[in-house]
Amino acid sequence: MEKILIIEDEESILMALADDLALEGYEVASARDGLQGLSMAKEKGHDLIILDIMLPKMDGFEVCKQLRQAGVGTPILMLTAKSQEIDKVLGLELGADDYVTKPFSPRELIARVKAILRRVKGIQEQMDVYRFGDVEIDFKKYEVKKKGQPVYLTTLEFSLIGFLIKHKDQVLDRSAILDGVWGEDVYVLPKTVDTHIGHLRKKIEDDPANPKHIIGVRGIGYKFIS
Repeated sequence: MEKILIIEDEESILMALADDLALEGYEVASARDGLQGLSMAKEKGHDLIILDIMLPKMDGFEVCKQLRQAGVGTPILMLTAKSQEIDKVLGLELGADDYVTKPFSPRELIARVKAILRRVKGIQEQMDVYRFGDVEIDFKKYEVKKKGQPVYLTTLEFSLIGFLIKHKDQVLDRSAILDGVWGEDVYVLPKTVDTHIGHLRKKIEDDPANPKHIIGVRGIGYKFIS
């Protein structure tokens, strides 16, 4: 049974999420402030963390940042009541795997949860080790090194680079990437692909503004060149 930790201070939202996830067969734990959530998340043993941004004692951004700095790689789905793009981008830059904006439907959130957990399993089914340039990706150990130094990728970024590598030298439009990485049952705006491609380039390209491996094809999408 997959375990999900919910870090949310609004009782009505927390209880509704816990009930919906339990009905889907997940084991659920919860925390109602950032400090408690950080402590529980560091204990590991969770398959996914649902993390609200606006929390007492420590906000979700800081929780996410500290978890990634501590080497906790558990996938994080952020919840935010804000619609500003900057909040979503900041969450992704700090290491979140995905985000859902409040108010959201239970169906949407469950679909996102399933998509993230599917990606985690899918990563293990990819090739063992793949090397290109000065980058080495070990899909079994869930590790990336660039010039011999470790690089942290979120589960979504692992899935994204894996999908691009599987279709090496092929031009993939954004719809194909969305279906292959996020899943056909999850609604995500096409520009989300661009955001994640940008983060991925910053981590693995020598010059993200002039990439050699993840190449943009104007008006269509992207292709990977080893």
